[in-house]
Amino acid sequence: KTRITVCTASLLRGIAKTPRTLPDLDGKIRAHFGAEKVKVEVLYVAQCPSHPAAVNLVKEVLAAQGVAAEIIEVLVEDDAMACQLRFRGSPTIRIDGRDIDSESKTSQNFGVSCRLYPGSKQIGLPPIGMIQRAICDARDGNTP
Repeated sequence: KTRITVCTASLLRGIAKTPRTLPDLDGKIRAHFGAEKVKVEVLYVAQCPSHPAAVNLVKEVLAAQGVAAEIIEVLVEDDAMACQLRFRGSPTIRIDGRDIDSESKTSQNFGVSCRLYPGSKQIGLPPIGMIQRAICDARDGNTP
């Protein structure tokens, strides 16, 4: 058996003397490690009982994945605004402009209403896996 012993302190001194930066290939390195900031929108109607819980759920998933995000809460006031925003019910969560429920792309039902998510165990809230996938896709640059 051959054993190689290296003095860690001398290696660290050598590294510290020559600071280097690596090129960031179009943000891919930052995105891979969660340093890329994503935009999160939570659209809701007034008096929506699920709105605060949806915001907290998104924050928990972001923290667990180590992703920095700007969370914007948008109050949808009427049907005209709902149509303009393509609002599918309260709460609607979008990551980088995309609805977290990829199946809802085909729906053209916009309006001031409550929202139910398929596969959810809690009324008015999406399954945590749906949020996790949407954040991962946005972070990794995937378009669902």
